[in-house]
Amino acid sequence: MGLFRSVARARLASQVLRRLRRAGVPDARYHRGTFSVHATRPGDGEPSVLRLDEVRRGRVREFVAAFLRAPGLPATWAEARPLLRPVLRGIVPPADVGTPLRRPAFPFLAEYVVVDQPDTMTYVNAAHGWGVTDDEVFAAARANLSGATLMGAADEPVVVQFVDDGDSYWTSHLLLDGWLAGLAGQVGGRPVAFAPERGTLLVTADGSDLLPGLFEQAEAAFLASPRAITPMAYVSDGSGRTVPYPAPPGSPFEVCVRRAEAVLAARAYERQAESLPLAAELLITGQGRTRAVWPSDGPALLPRADEVQFGETVRPWDELAPHLTAQGLDPERWRAEKWPV
Repeated sequence: MGLFRSVARARLASQVLRRLRRAGVPDARYHRGTFSVHATRPGDGEPSVLRLDEVRRGRVREFVAAFLRAPGLPATWAEARPLLRPVLRGIVPPADVGTPLRRPAFPFLAEYVVVDQPDTMTYVNAAHGWGVTDDEVFAAARANLSGATLMGAADEPVVVQFVDDGDSYWTSHLLLDGWLAGLAGQVGGRPVAFAPERGTLLVTADGSDLLPGLFEQAEAAFLASPRAITPMAYVSDGSGRTVPYPAPPGSPFEVCVRRAEAVLAARAYERQAESLPLAAELLITGQGRTRAVWPSDGPALLPRADEVQFGETVRPWDELAPHLTAQGLDPERWRAEKWPV
């Protein structure tokens, strides 16, 4: 974890702890590994887990107050439906969330559903018990987004920044078919979007000289934020669905795209490794290439990479693939038993 991100997380945790203790919750404790606070609400017999990555920007007081009120999830579908919103999050759910309802969205990202209440967001569990299908839950959540459009037009490529006030869910709009493509007139060309963290969505035009700088800006924000989503760029395909920005070989943005993919993959595998024995590390080498590091001559769970390193030896992934076994994980890892001679 980067220094700036670690400091930002610790600062936020400190603010939450101070408010909880002032409110009469003396047992509140910060758990750095899961970026959460464990605290026992007055009157409860067991501690609860407060996931700090759900604290909305500038709303620590409201977050703590909502926890002390313990609003809970709506009991019926009629109550829940208008409160649902879709959110983009990492494909590895935090260990203290239980089993959230989710489905794949983009590489290393999943679509989750939350209940949006005035001061809190609560993940919908896979066993929501509302008597409707999961598809109906996802559809209702998407239908509740504003789908807002921008006014005006751009004569040349510009950068449009959407800053979330806690209620807009701008980054979630990437899940709406046709929404991103509809911004072409406002950004001066085919829209390319970045969602580095939950409060920020950046959109500019494809082919613009602004793109390399936005890749750098998105990566910096992604690595520094406790609310990170993705450093990658996204566009609309021919049917209006959002997809990762493609950069064919020889494109001036090829290295930018490859590095962004590698940074996102490394973060996802890092989070997975926190609770997975034998998990090998994923490194990023020159030109955005990835390297799985096999730590010792014995079993290891390797992340997908361009190459694998064992000691001082580096070999291409495709050369080792026949000796590896997929494990059915998400993201996938391959079990390696012994370094082939």
